[in-house]
Amino acid sequence: MTQTRWLVLAALAALAAPAAPAVAQVKLTGAGATFPNIIYQDWMLKYNQTHPDVQLNYQSIGSGGGIRQFSDGTVDFGGTDAPMTDSAIAAIQGNVLHIPTVLGAIVVAYNLPGVTQQLKFTPDVIADIFLGKVTKWNDARLTSVNPGVSLPATDIVVVHRSDGSGTSFGFTDYLTKVSPEWAQKVGKGTSVNWPVGLGGKGNEGVAATVNQTPGGIGYVELGYATSNKMAYGQVRNGAGKFVGPTLEAVTAAAAGALAKLGAATDFRVSLTNPDGAAAYPIATMTWLLLHKSYADAAKAKALLQFVWWAETDGQARAPELGYGPLPKQLRPWIEARLKSITADGKAVWQTTAAR
Repeated sequence: MTQTRWLVLAALAALAAPAAPAVAQVKLTGAGATFPNIIYQDWMLKYNQTHPDVQLNYQSIGSGGGIRQFSDGTVDFGGTDAPMTDSAIAAIQGNVLHIPTVLGAIVVAYNLPGVTQQLKFTPDVIADIFLGKVTKWNDARLTSVNPGVSLPATDIVVVHRSDGSGTSFGFTDYLTKVSPEWAQKVGKGTSVNWPVGLGGKGNEGVAATVNQTPGGIGYVELGYATSNKMAYGQVRNGAGKFVGPTLEAVTAAAAGALAKLGAATDFRVSLTNPDGAAAYPIATMTWLLLHKSYADAAKAKALLQFVWWAETDGQARAPELGYGPLPKQLRPWIEARLKSITADGKAVWQTTAAR
């Protein structure tokens, strides 16, 4: 998976080299979440190979920035791991659709030189580490759930996101569910007042800071942890089982939440702290933000073609890149949302060879 991700980035760099376009291109720009950036870049590369008439660009700036630029109308689509709030949707007169793309896991990554065993974390200890209450790696509450592991008396150095982040939203959403103190003192959001720690920009920044800081601990998307060769832990779920962030465990986490959806859902659903003994408890979904109505019919048509390709053919790329593909039973509901998009007052779907 790590090699595949680097190959994707290398291919993107090659694609950026100057070339004479054979045909006129429709240019589509997007910005937002860092969490799905690797698969979005991969999708755009693969799609462009068979659709050279479409130029796609996505800037990995964080969910907060993605929502802001989408709402301001400076990009054609946004990316977010934190659904827009009712008030934010109302501010743009409801002109938004949340289209889920892939599933993923947020991992508790750490840097403990000399410790080779995978650590186990309980929800209360994770919350208290990020509250600044557990400050040493050999704290009794950590050693008690990691028998046989020689944990050093090293200071714990918390690393969190410094930018508006959907990964932060997912992580703090989880902490709010498992820790009453966290819920009262900090709460959930794309940006919160962190009680302790160092800030890093993007999943990339948190991963780099943890890797450079002995004793460091942070939360990052699984793909960034694996591509950066980071150690990350198992987390005790609601059923009392310690579970690692495998794609199977992410799928199990999604199964319960998605089963409760109805056909009229807007897909703004939380996957954290789910039921199920096999479920990884810090799972998340990520969304593309699309307008219900576009002014430019050519752009709308090209965008719908790409999104439907990502929701169908593109899903096969997810496991190799460290993401969970969406359950196929969601496709009819996603298709219905895409069919509702208009441009210049006319439906776009029936004018496009989207399938």
